[in-house]
Amino acid sequence: MKRLCVFAALLILVAVSCSCSRKKTQVPANAPEVLVTTVTPKDVPRILERVATLDGFINANINAQVQGYIVSRDYQEGGLVKKSDLLFQIDPRPFEAALAQTKGTLAKDQANLAKADADEKRARDLFDKKVISDQERDTAVAAAGSSRANVQADEAAVEQAELNLGYTKITAPIDGIAGFANAQVGDLVSPTSGLLTTVSQIDPIKALVTAGEGPFTDFISRHPDPKERDAYVRSLEFQLILGNGTVYPHKGTFYALDRNLDLRTGSIRYQVIFPNPGNNLRPGQFGKVRFVADTKKNALIVPQEAVSELQGSYQVIVVDQENKAHIRPVKMGERIGAMWEVTEGLKPGERVVVQGLQKAREGAQVTVNDWTPPADALVSKSDQAKKD
Repeated sequence: MKRLCVFAALLILVAVSCSCSRKKTQVPANAPEVLVTTVTPKDVPRILERVATLDGFINANINAQVQGYIVSRDYQEGGLVKKSDLLFQIDPRPFEAALAQTKGTLAKDQANLAKADADEKRARDLFDKKVISDQERDTAVAAAGSSRANVQADEAAVEQAELNLGYTKITAPIDGIAGFANAQVGDLVSPTSGLLTTVSQIDPIKALVTAGEGPFTDFISRHPDPKERDAYVRSLEFQLILGNGTVYPHKGTFYALDRNLDLRTGSIRYQVIFPNPGNNLRPGQFGKVRFVADTKKNALIVPQEAVSELQGSYQVIVVDQENKAHIRPVKMGERIGAMWEVTEGLKPGERVVVQGLQKAREGAQVTVNDWTPPADALVSKSDQAKKD
């Protein structure tokens, strides 16, 4: 009886063991290894990234407005200057002499005008008394008018001479950083001799960004109402990624959109401004601006490398519960960084092969490992984005 009980217990253990082994999927040892991602609906921020060039918020080109020899340079090249600070001094002596001459001419003609006014008054009185002819009266009136015109011309000449003398002091029109001098003491400069230097206001500083015609047209179609479009761009926050890969600590805001597209490149420029305390950023630097354009709700996304294209059709490889690979036709939507939205053909929870597509054949079993997305998978690079 004891032997029968032991034998029955062994049969039960064997049956249970066989049942468990049938439930667990057996993967052949030589099954190819693939990396998969599980498709899950999620709200995906559409993060755009574009190349940017920094420029001064205002760039004031400094030129000579009169001809003369530079006698002094009065600013530190590359240093901070304030509005009205003296930058260059042109020899003022010829202009002082010209001013003195015009003032002398004005004084002489003012004296002549006084005499002509008196002659005019006398001639009118005598004409009223019928002492002189109307011709003599007209001659006196004309002489007085000519003297008044001479005085007005002299006053304008004095004003111009004073302006020219003032132009010998070349000052900064804005607060900013003054660049290197293109002319030195002793150089003869004039309005046509070229740029003396440039003063740039760089707090805030502008980032010049270029977008293609396609992304611009798509943007307008997304936001057709001008007021809503303006409110949208004003609400965006921009990050600046510097040339060494670090993220600038201050956020930027949209400033302006150019009036036209470049006929040669078919692109349009817009400007983003960033605070620049300490003047750490300088015009001419390259970087990237990054911002969240919008959010795709409940999107099913897969890595772009998981999608195969054949004659305009798209397909992915899905791994079922028994770790068998199956080719699945799909319809694709918008590219979001390194990811791609699937609009038809996949269900939430399905596993899609990301790496190892060449190894996975229809119906074959595979060894499955999880794929880890890169940190910037959702960032749309400016060179890759088809629609922004």
